[in-house]
Amino acid sequence: MAHCFCFGKQKGKNVKKTHDKENQYNKSSKARQMASAQESFKSETKLDNEVEAVDDHVKARVFSYRELASATNNFREESLIGEGGFGPVYKGALERTGQAIAVKTLNHAGLQGDKEFLVEVLMLNLLRHENLVNLIGYCAEGQQRLLVYEYLSAGSLEYHLHDLTTDMEPLDWNTRMVVALGAAKGLNYLHNEAKPPVIYRDLKSSNILLDENFQPKLSDFGLAKFGPGADKSHVSTRVMGTHGYCAPEYAGTGRLTVKSDIYSFGIVLLEIITGRRALDPTRPRREQILLDWARPFLRERNYVQLADPKLKGQFSGSSLQQVIGVVLTCLRDDHHKRPDANEVVVALNYVATQKYDMHSAHLSTSRHGKDPTGPAPKGVEEKGRTRSKTEGDEGSVGKERERAVAEAKMWGETWREKRREASEGGESENLNLN
Repeated sequence: MAHCFCFGKQKGKNVKKTHDKENQYNKSSKARQMASAQESFKSETKLDNEVEAVDDHVKARVFSYRELASATNNFREESLIGEGGFGPVYKGALERTGQAIAVKTLNHAGLQGDKEFLVEVLMLNLLRHENLVNLIGYCAEGQQRLLVYEYLSAGSLEYHLHDLTTDMEPLDWNTRMVVALGAAKGLNYLHNEAKPPVIYRDLKSSNILLDENFQPKLSDFGLAKFGPGADKSHVSTRVMGTHGYCAPEYAGTGRLTVKSDIYSFGIVLLEIITGRRALDPTRPRREQILLDWARPFLRERNYVQLADPKLKGQFSGSSLQQVIGVVLTCLRDDHHKRPDANEVVVALNYVATQKYDMHSAHLSTSRHGKDPTGPAPKGVEEKGRTRSKTEGDEGSVGKERERAVAEAKMWGETWREKRREASEGGESENLNLN
């Protein structure tokens, strides 16, 4: 059979065109790869320069990846202690000093990235407070992004509220109030003492870490934002945070203020009281969102039903009522009417100093020793009202002042407003309890 040269020639042309297209594709692919590599290099160089700029102002230690791999036993699974939006967290020990550390490694496929890494390095180096976690250093070697913190042995508040093992004791009432007060102090530092003020934006029980004495420290500042300038009322930003904790006005409009953090704190405080998660998909539908479940009890003022069963009734009914008063003001729908962080500290400081004595079932205020004072528990154990003052007690004046300030700033104002609104036919400016 004769060979068709025309067909063969045409086929040769097709092959040549195909080769040309492949060469063009390979060239464009290489160009894209080169451009991507250059962009990646620029991005890394920019990040390195920004981190170096941070170094000019702070003293955070720069670690090599090898140092941190050695400290964490090569990031083996037995060193893994947790995982968050940034990535897995490993426990380790510095080779030279033996200091226990927590190393947070960036998960490049996770929710946070280089921007959040840089924000956290900036924030935690510029901000120093006993109720903020201490950043020891970081690693920004090549593609690696690691943050090195002090190790807090007791874990997170979430762990102690919701993930108790059989060998663990639940947090008692006094410890819960100490944790709430410390968290409020950390938030107050961010809002009122830091310059410029900082909006945390991700306040939740898993981000409150506890040391061996159960003193709380706020952690994870990757989503934090500097507050608005003097001429602005809010910061407009993409809505971030955790469902169940976000303030409604922020979730709806993206307008972020310090009062958005106050709302989140109100949810955390409700978690501390109830022992329930802010959002729990394992519960019946009507009980999955903590605030939805709590509303009927808040509306009927049946506060004892809100108390965590794990407390076994070992708390002061009057203290519970006072803390619920703080919750209600923090969760007001109108963010302008939520309290300042400093007011929350004042209120919780008073409650935290009224120690519940589980053995004698009465309150005792302790500063230089035990001095039983304050109203007796209501709804838990009615044992009458006991009050004693020792002549010359140097703390008594301060205690009375704290009490007066707390009541004046929080509960007095709260209940006056509630009575006024009730007389006007509603509580529209407070938390919607319907």
